[in-house]
Amino acid sequence: MHYWGLTDLGCVRQKNEDALHIEQLGRSALLCVVCDGMGGAKSGNVASSLAADTFVQEMKRTWKIRKKVGSVEQLMFEAASLANLTVYRQSQVSDEYVGMGTTLVAAVVQGKTINLVNVGDSRAYMVSNEGIRQITTDHSVVQMMIERGELTVEEAKTYPGKNYITRAIGTEDTVTCDGFCLPIVKGEHLLLCSDGLTNVVNDQEILFEVLHGGTPDTCCQRLINIAKHRGAPDNVTCALVAF
Repeated sequence: MHYWGLTDLGCVRQKNEDALHIEQLGRSALLCVVCDGMGGAKSGNVASSLAADTFVQEMKRTWKIRKKVGSVEQLMFEAASLANLTVYRQSQVSDEYVGMGTTLVAAVVQGKTINLVNVGDSRAYMVSNEGIRQITTDHSVVQMMIERGELTVEEAKTYPGKNYITRAIGTEDTVTCDGFCLPIVKGEHLLLCSDGLTNVVNDQEILFEVLHGGTPDTCCQRLINIAKHRGAPDNVTCALVAF
C-alpha cells in the first residue's frame, strides 16, 4: 500500500477552506480525512480544520482501545459525531462563526478492509482497470433532484444550486453519517477528494490520470493541475491510496 495527498488554494479563493489529514493509526492502519469548509471567508477554514483535527485525534484515542469500544465503523461514526458537536459549539461562540460547517469524507484502511464515512459532497471513489465508481453519495440539493428525476447527471453539473449541500458537519448539534465497508483488491486505488476537483474534472479524466497519466506519486498534483488549468474556482484537495 502506498499513499499520497495534496491540497491547493485554487485560482480564485483567498483562503484554503479544505483540510487534509493522512495519518497512521498505530502500525496496522491508515487514516485519510478530507474536509471542505463552508461559511465563507469568515469561518469555512475554521470549520474544516476543527472537524478534521477532532476526527483524527478521536480516532487515534479510541484506536488504542478499539477492541473494547466497538467496530471500526462505530469508532468512525463516533469520531464524526464528536467533530460535529465540536464545530457546532464553536459556531455558537461568536457571530463570526454562525452558520459555519464542513463536509467530511474519511477512510480507514486496515488489513483487507476499507471503512468509509461521509457527510456532505466530498467524495470517495474506487479506481481500477474495471473503471471508476463513486462509493459515496452526495448529500446535496442536486443529488436529491437527480434521484427524483428532476435533473439529469449532466444537467446537474451546471445547475445554479449545485454547491448547496443538505447535510454537513457542525450546522446542527447532531449529524447522520453514511458508512461503507469495502474489500481491498490488489491493483485498485482509493481516491478521496473535495468538490473543487469533481466540479471541474470529470470521472473519466480522473480514471485516466490515476491509471495512465503518469506515476501514482504525481497523480494528485496532476489532478490539481488540470483543475487549475480550468480556473479552479474552489480549493482542490485529493488523497490517493494505491493497493
